[in-house]
Amino acid sequence: MPRNKKKVFILDTNVILHDSSCIYQFGANDVVIPVTVLEELDQFKKGSEMLNFHAREFVRTLDALCGEHLFNGGVPIGPGLGKITVKLDVPFDPDIQRSFSDNRADHHVLNIAYHAAKEKPSREIILVSKDVNLRIKAKSIGLPAQDYKSDQVKDITALYTGKRRIENVPENVMQHFYEQPFEIDPGMLTLEREPVANEYFILRNASRSVLAVYDPGNRTIRKIEKNPAFGIIPRNAEQTFALDALTNSNVQLITLTGKAGTGKTLLALAAALHRKKNYRQIFLARPVVPLSNKDIGFLPGDIHSKLDPYMQPLFDNLSVIRSQYGKSESTRDAVNRLLEEQKLLISALAYIRGRSLVNIFFIVDEAQNLTPHEVKTIITRAGENTKVVLTGDIFQIDHPYLNTQSNGLSYLIEKMHGQKLYAHINLEKGERSELSELASNLL
Repeated sequence: MPRNKKKVFILDTNVILHDSSCIYQFGANDVVIPVTVLEELDQFKKGSEMLNFHAREFVRTLDALCGEHLFNGGVPIGPGLGKITVKLDVPFDPDIQRSFSDNRADHHVLNIAYHAAKEKPSREIILVSKDVNLRIKAKSIGLPAQDYKSDQVKDITALYTGKRRIENVPENVMQHFYEQPFEIDPGMLTLEREPVANEYFILRNASRSVLAVYDPGNRTIRKIEKNPAFGIIPRNAEQTFALDALTNSNVQLITLTGKAGTGKTLLALAAALHRKKNYRQIFLARPVVPLSNKDIGFLPGDIHSKLDPYMQPLFDNLSVIRSQYGKSESTRDAVNRLLEEQKLLISALAYIRGRSLVNIFFIVDEAQNLTPHEVKTIITRAGENTKVVLTGDIFQIDHPYLNTQSNGLSYLIEKMHGQKLYAHINLEKGERSELSELASNLL
């Protein structure tokens, strides 16, 4: 590639905080880090959150790349890759100054990118940011801008749903599911594509239907029943599929997606309590994504009172399960004992990340608010006999720099489907109430 054809990508701070290895994703093109970005990273270096990890890791990487050399002319990133340069601040260009104040870090990044484009008109200068507002501002002054897309799902409409419906199944094939061993060879069905590990099926003909799953161990499609878990009875086919995966000891990683009211978290918690004897502890956690992009520090009270609003939905699901039993029931009391003895732990995800994940049933709620790197970090911490369940709605994201395609839950579904240890179900029908379902569909 001729040198003058190489692009120059100028990175915003949020790209680095999203993925500290981002500089390796731009091929032979050059990368520029505005000094303003380094100043912002300095504010994130201390702490135990994933943002802090990315800030520290990136600065170490940058230091290792330059070594004893200066950034004059750029430093090679690696074999087959371009060069990286730290760009110092420059006086605000009159075109920028007319519309944007100089008291915001974003505008300094914008000014450096604009200055680079004027300085090197023969090169294509592109600002890369997770902040949609900054991208719009860049485009308003004629500067190309794009989202960081290296870990995005390419086609969300084609995302794996975990299930398939097969109509007009011959009666003689259906009959096999009602006779031992209650399974068939996949070749007995007319399938457009081969089944993948732990894929679920709704099989129907004119007279009856069967719920089934492809067993990757036996390479058969076996019938599954509508079995309850800890007092929770599945109300539709997808919930039946979900409970089957959640209680299957051979499946160690599960994702459940669906809109509000489909029962994702409730089913996961019920299955965990149903299988509690098989695990040392049950962890139920969710990421804290404050409203209006504010830190929880602005809320009054101690850390428990700050986190209560975020954790309450998890306690609500537990209350639903406890309500299945009368006050005198020993099972209801057992749930309370699990909480008291911390055998069942409900907490913000940040307070569980550092704990040992050995022999744990680990449920991560609202996982659509995690980045791909955060999801990877959680799963790679799973030890022996640990089941990890991530639930969420990929169309309801609260994180300011994530969307349907770039969130960690969508990324995980795309990358993991077909693996023997993994199962996924997209829950479609809301079961909270008729009103809830109506509002979810129409509003």
